[in-house]
Amino acid sequence: MSDEKNKSGKVKVMYVRSGDDNEKRGQNPRTGKGGGKAPARGDKRRPAREDHRGGREPRRETSPWRTVSRAPGSESTPTPDHGGISGKSVIDPEVLRRQRAEETRVYGENACQALFSHRPESIVRAWFVQSVTPRFKEALRWMAANRKAYHVVDDAELVKASGTEHHGGVCFLIKKRAGTTVAQWLETPREQDCVLALEDIGNPHNLGGIMRTCAHFNVQGLLVQDPALLESGAAVRTAAGGAEFVKAISDGSFPQALQRFRTAGYSIVTTSSHQGAPLFQTALPKKMVLVLGQEQDGISDTTFADADLRIRIDGSENVESLNVSVATGILLGEWWRQNCQ
Repeated sequence: MSDEKNKSGKVKVMYVRSGDDNEKRGQNPRTGKGGGKAPARGDKRRPAREDHRGGREPRRETSPWRTVSRAPGSESTPTPDHGGISGKSVIDPEVLRRQRAEETRVYGENACQALFSHRPESIVRAWFVQSVTPRFKEALRWMAANRKAYHVVDDAELVKASGTEHHGGVCFLIKKRAGTTVAQWLETPREQDCVLALEDIGNPHNLGGIMRTCAHFNVQGLLVQDPALLESGAAVRTAAGGAEFVKAISDGSFPQALQRFRTAGYSIVTTSSHQGAPLFQTALPKKMVLVLGQEQDGISDTTFADADLRIRIDGSENVESLNVSVATGILLGEWWRQNCQ
């Protein structure tokens, strides 16, 4: 059934048969005559009255027709847009704000496979393009068994759901991980440990590259000022599964956190492009916090001056400095060579 407005603004009404007209089939819809059963004796229903043309108007209760209509303009009521999250109804804005603070989107095939392997319980909802579903059979089976919503969509819908064209054919909406404090990290005794401290590093692609390198060299702790940075979709995708092997450490003041590690027996090691001891001629401590600074200016002067050991990566000097994620690979590779082989 459909309806629309005519030029006078009135609603045009389509007539549809009701579901109980089997016995009335063949009855004249205008006169009410023909077909059906005769009224039982004693039936006191009001007889049909004459219309203005002298004909007979059908009794309402014997008509096989019913009318269905909508208020004018209701057909133009907009459908709520949920940013690609199919199946969600409208919810309270405050609830939505809280959910968005607790959730994030992860995309990319390697990142999503690793996430499903290590923390499937964090998955809230998932989207796939058809071509990747054979490689996610276990994930699809698990989500169906645990009543986790998932959708097989086209590329345009997945771009909308993930917020990027570089989604890799899959996107998970997940609950963010909680970080840990310095005190909680130090509860586990370690004979050797390298914690990476990132001062004002926010580029998600650099963070993703750093997490991937950390996973390769088994560096599990990342001291950061905002743990949410490690949970961004771009960072996790760039880490290509490495994000599942590192844990964010956050403890208020960055200098105070470094001091707590020093008190627990860790050496604070900083880097510079031109100052400090040459990396490949320096013994690196078995337990250390390696501090790396922001992409533009490096670490702050205060942090650099407060270090127990300062090192540099020698090179041709054709460029001013290395990308921070590249420098991380060189530094952690040398620490691994000296202490883990």
